[in-house]
Amino acid sequence: MITSHEQLDRRFAELRPLAETAVRPSRGWIRAVRDALGMTTAQFARRMGVKQPRIIELEKGEARGAITLQSLERAAKALDCRVIYVLLPVRPLGETLHARAAVMADQQLVAVEQTMGLEDQAVPGGVRRAQARADLIKELLRRPARLWDAP
Repeated sequence: MITSHEQLDRRFAELRPLAETAVRPSRGWIRAVRDALGMTTAQFARRMGVKQPRIIELEKGEARGAITLQSLERAAKALDCRVIYVLLPVRPLGETLHARAAVMADQQLVAVEQTMGLEDQAVPGGVRRAQARADLIKELLRRPARLWDAP
């Protein structure tokens, strides 16, 4: 059975190459597309049903990263474009989950080892510790919501 993070990771894998090349122009996508279409701010304002100063404000807002998704979608529609909105993880979600589980497993193992040491019990090392760590990671990954409870 494919997990939800595996399904998303597959979709994200297709988007990664686009994300690496699709850097927002310094003056914003709205301005870049409008200029490429040869459309004036007055023409664009009419298409959006707003006053011309609103277009200047909209373009500056996008360039600063201070535009709402709703405004961006309205502008895109007026430019006969689509907004594609995605949160693209820096690394695959599966890797993020595994790394978080590994950190938590290590923390739990250290706590157990400290307790065992205080009780003068032998602390497993080498292969036994590695297997215990792997088992703990696997167990933590069965219920990923638990991974985000601890700091």
